[in-house]
Amino acid sequence: MTIAPEKTAALVQLRLDGVWFTVCDLARLVPGRGVAALLPDGRQAAVFLDRTGRLYAVGNRDPFTGAAVLSRGLLGSAQGRPFVASPLLKQRFDLESGACLDDEEYRVDTFPVQTAPMAA
Repeated sequence: MTIAPEKTAALVQLRLDGVWFTVCDLARLVPGRGVAALLPDGRQAAVFLDRTGRLYAVGNRDPFTGAAVLSRGLLGSAQGRPFVASPLLKQRFDLESGACLDDEEYRVDTFPVQTAPMAA
């Protein structure tokens, strides 16, 4: 999802088991940096706002190390595919599919993400 460059009063939501779950206010996201969100089932998601205003959410756990660190990774793109690079071993994970761009045997979860207006 792409949002307007100017931030409005909105919530960031992930779709979990058919229900939209609010993770944070959109104003909390800084373009190019991630935040970690604790999900109701105990997992973590890494939520990103890229510099074009597009939102992404992937599992926060690096499958190579088991550490919950992807929210601290660096955003980039390779051949038009947006990715986050793990801050530990630098493997790159496609933000749309979750596939590891460096080793096809690994992947991370992805979550549908949207913004929703804040209640008045």
